[in-house]
Amino acid sequence: HVQLVESGGGSVQAGGSLRLSCAVSIPTFSTFRDYCFGWFRQAPGKERERVANIARYGATAYADSVKGRFTISMDNAKNTLYLQMNSLKPEDTAMYYCAADRSWNRMVSGRPEYSGQGTQVTVS
Repeated sequence: HVQLVESGGGSVQAGGSLRLSCAVSIPTFSTFRDYCFGWFRQAPGKERERVANIARYGATAYADSVKGRFTISMDNAKNTLYLQMNSLKPEDTAMYYCAADRSWNRMVSGRPEYSGQGTQVTVS
């Protein structure tokens, strides 16, 4: 099955930037084109929120709250998914999770088949 390991979280002041990384491992006979990927976040006391997604052939989609500030990208050569976060706000504080799924619809519905353990982002 797919394994996802996030890194890059931390504490930053409002207006600052962070880049999250997610190391992706897929089954031996699969390719990255078999999956779509994404980032979700969950703040204390709130439901998990979809942040950004990238489809098999590179199309991207973002939550309205992060459009123009966050950029999702995939480096297939490095087996790594990224989330570049600029102009961070205190309301971006949350645990951020990397996710993968064969189904785009299931991914954007907020119920991805695979997700990592998360990395904490704190903006003050």
